[in-house]
Amino acid sequence: MRRFGHGLVLGKFYPPHAGHHHLVRTAQDRCERLTVLVCAASVESVPLADRVAWMREAHPDADVVGAVDDIPVDLHDPEIWEAHMAIFRAAVGRPVDAVFTSEEYGTELARRFGAEEVCVDPARTLFPVSGTAVRADPAACWDFLGPAVRARLARRVVVLGAESTGTTTLSRDLAAHLRARGGVWAATGWVAEYGRRHSEDKLAAARAADPGATWADVSFTSEEFPLIARRQDAEEERAARQGSPVLICDTDSFATGIWHERYMGGRNAEVERIASRTHRDLYLLTEDADVPFEDDGLRDGPGLRPWMTRRFREELEATGRRFLSLRGDREERLATAVAAVDELLAEGWRFADPLPENR
Repeated sequence: MRRFGHGLVLGKFYPPHAGHHHLVRTAQDRCERLTVLVCAASVESVPLADRVAWMREAHPDADVVGAVDDIPVDLHDPEIWEAHMAIFRAAVGRPVDAVFTSEEYGTELARRFGAEEVCVDPARTLFPVSGTAVRADPAACWDFLGPAVRARLARRVVVLGAESTGTTTLSRDLAAHLRARGGVWAATGWVAEYGRRHSEDKLAAARAADPGATWADVSFTSEEFPLIARRQDAEEERAARQGSPVLICDTDSFATGIWHERYMGGRNAEVERIASRTHRDLYLLTEDADVPFEDDGLRDGPGLRPWMTRRFREELEATGRRFLSLRGDREERLATAVAAVDELLAEGWRFADPLPENR
């Protein structure tokens, strides 16, 4: 099988899927050097930088470059072809020996590069998926998506609330309910509250120094909360890369800001910055009214619960986050939460349409 010096794979990768990755791997096996050119139009809703980053993560040995291409596609217009080629040549920056493609325009693209066309699985029999199909229904194409794309597309649902209001119980129940649906949903992830683990470690350290120490003997510093927020986000991101189209989180870094306020008496700017970096799609606020207080050794008492609930609600409203307050017993809260998640999923992902193509 002939090998080439410099190969090219070109595409929108909007978003990248298993068929794209197969094409790149095939080209890498036959080339000394491979350039992957990611072309994005300004009207599309996934930024070029994200697509480039995703392809670089998946193919670290390829030279992945990006270009903005806002020229309409018309395979029958030589002038439009040349306008595209000017963008392609500037981005690639060197002669191309082979163009690897699964598209019908591959023959003309290769000719204009003065390169050989290598057609790879044009019928898409190995990976029956396309960017159009992914954009139309990501959940149906989930098995064809890589970890980075899954993390971006997963609908993130956060359960938060004051202590002893059933957040952990509800988040676990909700994740289990979704997993029971089977199929792609069987991999629905659940993210534990890192702050809880951090608190357990602090109490254990206090008791190592004084076996009689209680939660009242534990104190926090403001510097601990950004650490908690970062660890919470890291575990959330890890779970999003591995799970189903929805991820259930028992609190998040946004909630860490409220806990800082509770323990330190004010807000923490670094926690706020951390929380702003990740988008969550839905918050479920567990009201304190219908849940009896239970002291598990890491709680302050029932008196603070109404204040905490109010502060969560105020900050959710002030920051424009989508949320729903949950009342009732365990079964009622779960039913309401399931309905809210189903409504969220039914809204779809709403990709912007790419530029129209005249083929």
